[in-house]
Amino acid sequence: MKVVIIEDEEVVAHDLELNIRKLMGSETELVQLRSVKESIGYFKSAGAPDLIFSDIQLGDGLSFEIFVAQPMSVPVIFCTAYDEYALDAFKANGIDYILKPFTIGMLEAALQKYKDLKRVFSADQTPQYDALLQMLGVKEKHKASSILVHSKDKIIPVKIEDIAMFYVKNEITHLITFSGTCYYPNKNLDELERSSGSYFFRANRQFLICRKAIIDVSSFFSRKLSVNLNIAFDEKVIVSKGKASQFLEWLAKV
Repeated sequence: MKVVIIEDEEVVAHDLELNIRKLMGSETELVQLRSVKESIGYFKSAGAPDLIFSDIQLGDGLSFEIFVAQPMSVPVIFCTAYDEYALDAFKANGIDYILKPFTIGMLEAALQKYKDLKRVFSADQTPQYDALLQMLGVKEKHKASSILVHSKDKIIPVKIEDIAMFYVKNEITHLITFSGTCYYPNKNLDELERSSGSYFFRANRQFLICRKAIIDVSSFFSRKLSVNLNIAFDEKVIVSKGKASQFLEWLAKV
């Protein structure tokens, strides 16, 4: 059996592969893909696998773009941190979804569902990924214009255009404006990534950076990238090697 994992976070993809091997056996052939572009190229040359595990939001776009560009009658289990996306994906005929962070129990349940349904999953079952992409495109145009933050006994709206970066330290989410003011939004980075729009990039699990805050990037150890910012910030912002190519593509586009 051949299983493809489409996930831009190398650590998450590795964890997913280890758990799939535990549940399905070492004889299962597993392939990891990191981006929309890489996935389209792979499926064009290698054809369809038996099962796909796919994150929804990748560094260079939504995974639905893959299945629009390269139609396949393949069961897809979507892995996502976003409940809204997960439900939309399920309605688009993905056989199941897993909300991050996933557990091995959740993965086992999804694989069991795949085993139950694979007999009836026919070639004429065509998920409406193009319609879903159009719907999500409309949502993209309606990104939040401000983020609400708490300051003493007040709730203040901070405009997206004034935000240089979000980051997590000591399990607390911070927001830094271009003027250097720090606030504490009552949301995690996954939620902020959804609402801040494509002008922000998730460099790693800790940092979500605005394009306007970036001066340049430099090479770091093991093909990682170090981001130089135009705001005062003591910590080094590192883009993992798994996301480096996607980051550079994003940097060139926005």
